[in-house]
Parts: sequence; C-alpha cells; structure tokens
Amino acid sequence: MKAAVLHRPGAPLTVEDVDLDAPGPGEVTLRVLAAGVCHSDLHYMNGDLTARLPAVLGHEGAGVVEQVGEGVTRVRPGDTVVMLWRPRCGDCAFCTTGRPALCALGRVQAASGGLLDGTSRLTLNGEKIHHLMGVSCFAERCVVSERSVVVIDPDVPPEIAAITGCAVVTGAGTALNVMKDATGKGVVVIGAGGVGLSAVMGLRLVGADPIVAVDTVDARLDKALELGATHAVNARTHDLAEELARISPKAMAWAMDAVGTPQTLAQAIEVVGTGGTAVAVGLGKAGATVPVPINPLVQQEKRLIGSLYGSANTPVDIARLLDLFKAGRLPLDRLLGEPYELPAINEAYAALSRGATGRAVVVPHKKR
Repeated sequence: MKAAVLHRPGAPLTVEDVDLDAPGPGEVTLRVLAAGVCHSDLHYMNGDLTARLPAVLGHEGAGVVEQVGEGVTRVRPGDTVVMLWRPRCGDCAFCTTGRPALCALGRVQAASGGLLDGTSRLTLNGEKIHHLMGVSCFAERCVVSERSVVVIDPDVPPEIAAITGCAVVTGAGTALNVMKDATGKGVVVIGAGGVGLSAVMGLRLVGADPIVAVDTVDARLDKALELGATHAVNARTHDLAEELARISPKAMAWAMDAVGTPQTLAQAIEVVGTGGTAVAVGLGKAGATVPVPINPLVQQEKRLIGSLYGSANTPVDIARLLDLFKAGRLPLDRLLGEPYELPAINEAYAALSRGATGRAVVVPHKKR
C-alpha cells in the first residue's frame, strides 16, 4: 500500500510502498476513507514532539473495516468507523468513570510506537517501522486495535467523520464537557484552527456570550465569525486586553488556549477575570513551560486546567457530535478545508503552516 512515512524530524514526509501485516488478535484492518491534517502531526515532523521513527503518520481518520483478527467482537467487516488516537480499554479506573482519554493504554502505544502489544504491523523495505499513536492513517490502509475505533452511521461523509475523531471532539468536546456552564458568560478562544473553530461551534451550542475568537490570520477569524463567534480579534494588529474591554464591560469567565505556546497560554490566564478559568487544550513543544503569576491566581481565585481529547467519553461523545451534525446544529461541513490526495500531503502541511483556513483532509483513494 501507499503510506506517508516520516524518517527523521525536519524531513518531508515521503509517500512510499509499505507492507501491512494482517491484523493480530483484537485488531482490525481498515481501508482509510479520509484523514485530517492535524497540527499535532506537524509537531512530530518538526521535532517539537518525539516519536519512534521511521513511522507512518496520521492520527485523525475514518475508514471501513476490511478484516478482523481473532477475538474481535466490537466491529465486523463493512462497518464504518472513526479512529481514536487514545484507545479505550473499558476496564481501568479512568474508563469506568467516563474519562477514557486518560486510559493507560494510550501511553503504551505512544511509548512503543506499536499497537497495544507493543509491536508493529508495518514494514518498509524489509524492516519494521512504527505506528503513530496506534493509528497511522496517512495511508491507504491501516491496522488498529478494535479498542481504537467507534462505529458510526455510514451515511456520514468520510471527511466529516475523520475530523470528528480529533479536531471536533477536542474543541467542541471541551466546550460541551468542560465549559458547559459558560452559558451567558464571556469566553475567549485563542487559536482559530480546526480545534479552536470546533470549540467556537460547541460554545455556540452551550450559549456562551460573547464568544471572542483570537488569531493572527484574518481569514481564520472570518471563518470563526461564520461558525458562531460574536467577535474576532487579530492579536498581531490589536491589543487583546483593550479589545476585550471594548467588547464587554464584564471580564471573561473562560479562556481556551487551542494553540499550545507559552505565550498563548499565559495570555489565556491573563485575560480571564476574577473566578475565571483558563483551559489548556493545544499541545506545545516538549518541555515547554509557562510562568503563572501567583498573587492573581490566589487573590482572584483563577483556575488553570488541562483538557485532553475534549475530556470526552469518546464512544458516547463522537456519536453525540455526529447526531448534532446530522440535525443541522453543528455545521461541520463548513469547518472543512481543502481536500488533498496522499501524494500531495506535504503541500497540505505547507498550507497549514502558512495559516490555511478550516480543517484540510487527505483522501488516500481517488474517488471514481
């Protein structure tokens, strides 16, 4: 099959002929229908985050089950699924209390560069190579654990299904699960990429007001306004604190950092008012830190919290988000950016680095 391989940080992805083994016990082979162009993969490409290399990248995808391994009970051939970059064992303390994003199995895959047993199903030129987060969907096919998929309605467009598996469940999931009491309260969303735009849509459902989108690219801010933001601020050309004072006499109750730099997280902490909460959602460079002013944190009872994968119960929340889409209440079709074929994947990431609007998708198989 064709797959996009990262050999070393700083190198472009190379689309190569990769051999894919049959699924092992508890695993399934998927024909990849669509894969989202997520900034997290770019972190691995430029070395901000580390993974075992060489590896086939891609962690946000949708596909159809082609083959199942021994003992598989959750899916069957022909099922349409969304892929999960954090598996759900169903048995640990986090899974049984509705917090599968924190399931310990995710760390197993991340550390080994393999699947749940720590081994790989990918071979390049006779040598084993690695999976990324147990998914590796920048490819025509992939083998994943049955615990890393959620079965969905096959009528959902594959591009919509793919982006729901990461950007949408992270952004809108954080709004619905973590910021659900933001109704009628002011919220700042820093970063209007796929996650930030998804958060804007989720906050609109929650009834937050005002919803202030912040970015440095005007086209992204225009998209945020289209998807439900009440105001937009270009942080490159305007002072955010001054703009927020103009927008509302009340301080912001919530701020989300969907970028993941020390500067943006510090800004999120700064802009929330007394009793406010800053939510860190975007991943940053490994080892990055942010200074937190102690006195305002104490005297104003501000809070700083993290949210991984939208703090979602993924089997439940992905179905809920897609139901909202089908009901016309979550316009995920308007979130989509440019489609790319697999050989053009480096073009997709170059566009993302330049500030492309919306969530681009890679379609590994040409439509007939």
